[in-house]
Amino acid sequence: MNPIIACIGDSCVDHYEALGQSFPGGNPVNFAVYLRRLGAQSSFVGAVGSDEDGAMVLEALAKKGVDVSHVQVLPGPTPSTSVRMEHGNRVFTEYNTGVMEDYSLRREDLDFIARHDLAVSALWGRCEDRLGEIQALGIPVAFDCADLPFDPAAQRALPHVDIAFFSNDQAEDAELMALMRDIAALGPGTVVAMRGARGSMAWDGDTFYSQGAIACPVVDTLGAGDSYIAGFLQATLLGLPMPQRMRAGSECSAVTIGYVGAW
Repeated sequence: MNPIIACIGDSCVDHYEALGQSFPGGNPVNFAVYLRRLGAQSSFVGAVGSDEDGAMVLEALAKKGVDVSHVQVLPGPTPSTSVRMEHGNRVFTEYNTGVMEDYSLRREDLDFIARHDLAVSALWGRCEDRLGEIQALGIPVAFDCADLPFDPAAQRALPHVDIAFFSNDQAEDAELMALMRDIAALGPGTVVAMRGARGSMAWDGDTFYSQGAIACPVVDTLGAGDSYIAGFLQATLLGLPMPQRMRAGSECSAVTIGYVGAW
């Protein structure tokens, strides 16, 4: 049976200035779509605004087969980002938090999450203080710290996280290993560093593993990390060993960076 994963937190609409186009996004939204692409079942548990952007996000997710039954439609604007491209890399120029300022998980959301095999959230998901409740339900928790693993929100989340992800393409191996041990000391049994073109490194408490990036054309790096996480998590729930989890993450990421927009 395919795993089912709850993707919790923020939605966002990415506005590409030069293209005059907008795409649904946000870490948990992206996780949910990439998991569906891989054949897993996924739910988005979060919020959108009562504007056209919010309607677009919900319609797009439903078309992808993502369960949106526990998305709150709150009065106000859907979070949005302005994006410009520089040599295939996306650069965020402005972010509006919109209705995420007022978002919080409801009791009915927690009851719904309890029916999943795993829950995943991210740094801006506004639920770092509720992850302990999710873990207490017996649901494994994954969390993406982005490139800020020592941000206060990440620090509150990590004691209640089983699998922690973060991004760092600058540190050399020895420095990165020390950083991963520091993160693991806060609670996660598995820590994964996503290193962009340098691939990834994982630590399971006993062994460090490395995975190179898969050679592919780079059109737009938006969603690269989110798709890596989706591939890694699906492979984890399928019971695959660490090297295959990392390979699955890299393969999923290689597909995503071959087109414009997160998905």
